[in-house]
Amino acid sequence: MSLRYQINLRILLSSLCILFLGGAIAVWQARQSVNKEVESSINLAAQLISIAFAQNSPAAYHSGDWLPQLNILKETRHLSIQLQESGGKITRFSAKKQPIYSDDSPPQWYIQLVESKHPKSERPLIAANGQQLTLVILANPLDEITEAWQESLAFFNSVLLLMLFTFLTVNLVFNKALQSIATIVNALKTIETEDYQHKLPDFSIQEYDRIAKAINHLADKLKASQQDNRALTQHSLAIQEDERQKLSQELHDELSQSLTAIKVMAVTCARPKADIKNTSDTIVEVCDHLINVVRSMMRQLHPLILTELGLKATMEDLVYQWSVRNPQLKLVLDCSNAVDELEQHIAIQLFRVVQECLTNIVRHAHATQAYITMSINPATHTLHLQVNDNGKGCDIQQINQGFGLLSMKERIKSLGGELNFQTAPQQGLCMVAIIPLL
Repeated sequence: MSLRYQINLRILLSSLCILFLGGAIAVWQARQSVNKEVESSINLAAQLISIAFAQNSPAAYHSGDWLPQLNILKETRHLSIQLQESGGKITRFSAKKQPIYSDDSPPQWYIQLVESKHPKSERPLIAANGQQLTLVILANPLDEITEAWQESLAFFNSVLLLMLFTFLTVNLVFNKALQSIATIVNALKTIETEDYQHKLPDFSIQEYDRIAKAINHLADKLKASQQDNRALTQHSLAIQEDERQKLSQELHDELSQSLTAIKVMAVTCARPKADIKNTSDTIVEVCDHLINVVRSMMRQLHPLILTELGLKATMEDLVYQWSVRNPQLKLVLDCSNAVDELEQHIAIQLFRVVQECLTNIVRHAHATQAYITMSINPATHTLHLQVNDNGKGCDIQQINQGFGLLSMKERIKSLGGELNFQTAPQQGLCMVAIIPLL
């Protein structure tokens, strides 16, 4: 169901409610107005007739000129007036004829709703000649009901015109709003195709303009993220090719040559008068060298100790290896035993992040001390990793320029965590990662 349809439907329902309530109020007010008007006319006519009988002479009564004139007065147009003698005979009757229904006449259902039952009003009178008479006044409120009907028609016509105007106004506003929405939707579809160059224009409506600016800002962020990802991918591929080249070179220089030497010595052992002891000792030395080379290569590809002994032992071995290679750097590790219970894919990512941190510290920070803290908070089910050094630090704006730091961010993000840096020139660098474990 479209928004335009929903709004129009709600306007229609609201208008119908207004018409219903307004009609009920109009009928109630018309009923009250007709009752008051009829009662006022009855009282006025009775008083006028009483005064006339008290002041006129018998000749005036027999002339009968004033009663027809009273019946045609505007104030008594809602009445039918009769004079009845004591014997029951109507001596004077000048009832107002029922109006013939015309196009302006109200419908019968409206008459039944508005019209009330008015009792016949009888008042005793004494004519100027002393005769006893009874004044009979009957209500005939059709004229007043007709006026109320015309007023109600004017009210309903006004409401209908207002409804029509509201519908037109709302649809005109919605046409403009829907055009803006269509522009925004098209821009989002363009962004979905990874075309971040398209920008939304400024809108005259403040809310749409804010949405457009937010989408443009999002497109800029996505474009920057896309460029970073492409650069990181290219860097990762370059590192991968470099590692393959190093492994190939190492296999050629170490493994191939060592195997060739073992083969030569094995052939030498087959000759007469060969120094078998010397040859076997040499073969053992070459095999030991090959074992060390293979272990080094395996450590570069994947730390087997991580699978065998867990993350804490792997971190301790990593710190030990870096301390041996860099005696000028004091490394302190504070690692909880609970990290050994982490899943394998989390443990390897944490290991690589710490490995990258140590690489950056040695290459760029020129630090003398570095502290590594890794713990698990059981209350929040989060892992807290912090690596800080006392190196030269850097400007916080330059953090995202290095591929190493970008790689660490991607690793932490892949675990659903958050990585933050705190640094300043000559004040070292502090890396804090928080990773949810649920």
